[in-house]
Amino acid sequence: MKKISLIILVVIAVFFACKGTQHSSNTKALSVVFEAKSNSGVSGTATFTEKKGIVTMVAKISGLKTGVHAIHIHEKSDCSAADGSSAGGHWNPTFKKHGKWGVEEYHKGDIGNFTADEAGNASVTFSTNEWCISCGDPAKDILGKGLIVHQGSDDFTTQPTGNAGARG
Repeated sequence: MKKISLIILVVIAVFFACKGTQHSSNTKALSVVFEAKSNSGVSGTATFTEKKGIVTMVAKISGLKTGVHAIHIHEKSDCSAADGSSAGGHWNPTFKKHGKWGVEEYHKGDIGNFTADEAGNASVTFSTNEWCISCGDPAKDILGKGLIVHQGSDDFTTQPTGNAGARG
């Protein structure tokens, strides 16, 4: 049986698909819009703000199925494939095993799970000093990456994806 996952791809580094604004010399912000994939109809926005070396992501998503979903940063901002597969695998510039953020090994793109309410809405907030916005450090810079919401939850164990749902 073919599994179809819900994938929303955010183009982070392509200028026509996002806006990046710098509020001061110490703060950078990037706002992006989710692009529904796999005929999902899901929509939303994600804002990344960097201040004093900490990047905070706030994603507001609607049109989800009620329940637990995984969210990951993927290797590329390429959203050309209808199922989001053109975004590549999880962003893993340090070549670690997939896992739960902050517990042993994990990819820099392994954000984790969140829960959509009965109306299909969710908000995800995540902060880290392991990311940056346009700093040029390939092990930290989120520009040029994709943000994907999966149909299922991340088990934090299965390599290399966490079994969060197939892409088509």
